[in-house]
Amino acid sequence: MKKWLDLNENTPWKKGYEDTQQILIGENQMKLGIMCSGNGTNFENIVTNPICKEHEVVLMIHNKKKCGAAKRAEKWGIPHCYVSHKEEDQMIKLFEAWRVDLIVLAGYMRVLKKPSEFPCPIINVHPSLLPKYKGLNVVERAMEAGEEKTGCTVHYVNEELDGGEIIKQGEVPILPDDTVESLTKAIQRMEYAILPAAIQELSRHKFL
Repeated sequence: MKKWLDLNENTPWKKGYEDTQQILIGENQMKLGIMCSGNGTNFENIVTNPICKEHEVVLMIHNKKKCGAAKRAEKWGIPHCYVSHKEEDQMIKLFEAWRVDLIVLAGYMRVLKKPSEFPCPIINVHPSLLPKYKGLNVVERAMEAGEEKTGCTVHYVNEELDGGEIIKQGEVPILPDDTVESLTKAIQRMEYAILPAAIQELSRHKFL
């Protein structure tokens, strides 16, 4: 564990939230906590995107010890640590210690068992136009179903898999010559657009 992670720090800011996953933000600037499992391109996009420039990514948690996201965090000088997906209590303590205002699942490939116990709202980006195609293998499923379009969704995280309130969506056409790989890349490009935009929108509003 890194020395900079003080799990005993007491924070005066801790807010519970109900299943509606509502945000209450006093100022536009937010401290962001990111959770990753893989290469970390969505994570790096949040760090570098001008739309998110007024916000600060204060901590990135990854559930794989060696992943691209960890290397990207080191590149940008962002504190990061490995926490097993089974150790949600540890994650909660870390996000409390860093006084995070919003947690973003950016390619985090595990289901959180108790999201309502985290100290702030959690959002996720999912590669389909929810409520269609929840869960895994959603690109393949959309193509096999003969859909003419698909896309991605930023939504709040609650106890229902991919069932939280929708914040923002972006559509991607399914072209006649698309493969799973080409369509996945097109959806990822849309994710790079709508996830920072959703974060910025949330920072500008109060949900009562």
